[in-house]
Amino acid sequence: MEFSTAADELYGVVPEEFVATRSRLAREAKADGDAALAKRIGGLRRPTLSAWAVNLLARSASDDLGRLLEVGARMREAWGSGSGLGDLEQQRARLVAALLRRAGDLAGEQGRPLRDQAVREVEDTLQAATVDEGIAAEVRAGRLPQPRSHTGFVPAGFALAPEPGPKREAKPKTEKKAAPAPKKAERPKVTRTSAARAKRAETLARRADEAERALADRAERADAAKQAADEASAEVGRLRHELERATAERDSAARKAERAEQARARAEEAAREARKAAKDARRAAERDAAHG
Repeated sequence: MEFSTAADELYGVVPEEFVATRSRLAREAKADGDAALAKRIGGLRRPTLSAWAVNLLARSASDDLGRLLEVGARMREAWGSGSGLGDLEQQRARLVAALLRRAGDLAGEQGRPLRDQAVREVEDTLQAATVDEGIAAEVRAGRLPQPRSHTGFVPAGFALAPEPGPKREAKPKTEKKAAPAPKKAERPKVTRTSAARAKRAETLARRADEAERALADRAERADAAKQAADEASAEVGRLRHELERATAERDSAARKAERAEQARARAEEAAREARKAAKDARRAAERDAAHG
């Protein structure tokens, strides 16, 4: 068993079947004598509903997803070189919208429709995949355990250069002096407010991710506990069946022993009667001999 094969199978099942499938694959790897692979498989995390939906896209809409990731790669090249983005952003918006509809259809076909929160998380993951090359690789692999997000508008390490345009003539100094002072004072305030909002949004996003991970962990533990309870119940049933069979065998053996004891008693009685008859016969023979 290869790890990639096991992971592909595992992240292809619905989230409710993840724990049972993971346990089965780990047992199979252990039975093959590969304890390291079994441990590695056992460490894979159950995906959230939104991450599972993105994984569905990697399996069932790989062409459309590939086009989105290609657009993302071209956008990153444009950001890195300082070139204009042209219509790349419009292409990304159209592809993301189409993939969101496709993800909703795929999830609905399997009886697990996506609610608003899950749809937002799928969208955030697709957007992040166009910005971050590492997230793009994760999305393409189709083994996401959690949704992904990217804070900011461009990848880390890239500066968004302004698009080239016609040079503007410098305004006369009189116009600068005539500019109202309050407007100049307002700019730092707006910047500080935007930075505070961005920081708060980042904090809330981090908390949401932590809560989602905690929820997934608790759901996984609940599934594991349910599986353990089912296995224990099956074991109880098996032991009860064995007990009933053993009790039946004991009762049958007891009846056989009773019949054997009765047969032995009858045999002893028959032996006593035979010995008495033999003794009486000898005595009779002796008497006949004495009188003869």
